Amino acid sequence: MVEAEKLLTVTVVTPDGVIYSHRSSKISFRAIDGERTILYNHLPLITPLAIAEVKVKRESKHGVDHIAVNGGYMEFSDNKATIIADSAERARNINVERAQVAKERAEKHIQEAKSHHNDREMYKAKIALERALNRLHVRENLGK
Repeated sequence: MVEAEKLLTVTVVTPDGVIYSHRSSKISFRAIDGERTILYNHLPLITPLAIAEVKVKRESKHGVDHIAVNGGYMEFSDNKATIIADSAERARNINVERAQVAKERAEKHIQEAKSHHNDREMYKAKIALERALNRLHVRENLGK
């Protein structure tokens, strides 16, 4: 008798609702303190997430799903991973043109903030740039 695949459930929730929910053999992500991977029966965990890609290894024949997450938190217990974020997008749903426009707009705001010595606007523009670059990176990884 073949042992059933040991899977966890991964759910991503934003203010718009659940944007992702699937069974997975592992989830890899970047917390604010570094890269992490969670497998079946991992110890319970709550951690803040960086603006980065989340990779969800689906059940054996389904491959890997790539998700752009703009910070938030991840909780794991009882083989259930829940990501709560202000925004998140699956790679297949990312509009490259919109992400490129957001990147260019953020770069422009960075230059304006530099010229006006506005630290607050500089910080906001750098976060916007990081989000746009993350979306572009995740979209590029689609199919890899």
